[in-house]
Amino acid sequence: MVRVDGKGNNNSLIQARDLDKAYRRAGEEIHVLQNLSLDVDKGDFVAFMGPSGSGKTTLLNLLGGLDVPTRGSITVAGDEITHMSSSKLTEWRARHVGFIFQMYNLIPVLTAFQNVELPLLLTKLSKSERRQHVEAALTIVGLSDRMNHYPRQLSGGQEQRVAIARAIVADPSFLLCDEPTGDLDRKSADEILELLKRLCKEHDKTILMVTHDPAAAECAQAVLHLNKGVLVEGVAAGSHA
Repeated sequence: MVRVDGKGNNNSLIQARDLDKAYRRAGEEIHVLQNLSLDVDKGDFVAFMGPSGSGKTTLLNLLGGLDVPTRGSITVAGDEITHMSSSKLTEWRARHVGFIFQMYNLIPVLTAFQNVELPLLLTKLSKSERRQHVEAALTIVGLSDRMNHYPRQLSGGQEQRVAIARAIVADPSFLLCDEPTGDLDRKSADEILELLKRLCKEHDKTILMVTHDPAAAECAQAVLHLNKGVLVEGVAAGSHA
């Protein structure tokens, strides 16, 4: 269950409390997020919507440890990440966060298998263990028959599936998706959204997704709207809520 009032229980996977994020630009302080609190439980699928510049991507970056708040705290699976050193944060991200972006960010000279394997090269897994993980991830996204293909040999939807396999291969605590269907045609987008719903329902993945697409938001269990840095709860959505 998702809460935005800061009164969630201590069992929430993600707890954000009183987050502010401000930047200085040309001598002026610009507040991107203001007094934002959020609780997300394990297995939740949450969509964030709002106009451009409302702070959606900034919030995702904070929750994923890519940026730090001006004020407030973020705790994930019991780890308070707000004051971690950059090296500790890098380790934490590798263990806990799977990132899925609008642009797939695949390395063109590597096969699908090699792209998915990349996060595991930072772990202590043996080569055979890495292979098992990569094959399992590619099977989940329906691309076990494409593992030796290069990105140029794949469609846009298939490239995004490889990117999703790379995001889940290390079994992260949660997935952060920033406009994951923004570069896809409707059919491919719908297939990616079905895959994300399946990851949530069948594999108990916690998913936080920024989107402008109402059809994408409908797949989530909860839709939260950001407006000028303030979070407001939307209606429950999604057939699997």
